[in-house]
Amino acid sequence: MSPVFLGIPLAAIAIALPWILFPAPTTRWTNNRLLNLQSWFINRFTQQLLLPVNMKGHKWAALLTSLMIFLITLNMLGLLPYTFTPTTQLSINLGLATPLWLATVITGMRNQPTHALGHLLPEGTPAPLIPVLIIIETISLFIRPLALGVRLTANLTAGHLLIQLIATASFVLLSMMPAVAITVTMVLFLLTLLEVAVAMIQA
Repeated sequence: MSPVFLGIPLAAIAIALPWILFPAPTTRWTNNRLLNLQSWFINRFTQQLLLPVNMKGHKWAALLTSLMIFLITLNMLGLLPYTFTPTTQLSINLGLATPLWLATVITGMRNQPTHALGHLLPEGTPAPLIPVLIIIETISLFIRPLALGVRLTANLTAGHLLIQLIATASFVLLSMMPAVAITVTMVLFLLTLLEVAVAMIQA
């Protein structure tokens, strides 16, 4: 369910806007500051992301980097007034998480079946516990996207609700207790900085 502002669904704007804001590379020899900063950020992130991965895993670089930049922009825009963050909806998070999780599981099973199945049974397990552990590890593998999706959704939703509650409290207290309202506003400012960090970490 997406809120509507001036007759336009905010989810549609929120999902389309990051691609509009993303600067297109120029054909010139020298780029501007924004493009240089963008290139440096993307290169640094891709380098950190793929450092522990072998060369075959580098084919995922474009997908993972573009997805992260899209999610960061989406989450940041959601902190603006009268906007909507699609990643506070569980359906969006699960819709992104499930195919990617399934792709990694299928790729692992296809390329390294022994190594992938080896994760289901820790080394040195007593014989009577083997069937139980395999069932538990399989359930934990299948429940992973749901658990992570719920956690990330809860993080963003809780932050947005807290900002809403504190902002309302500050507005109500302004006429009755100005000193308390100013203190609450300072807390709100610090909480907004925390939410910016959460929005980046969630991506």
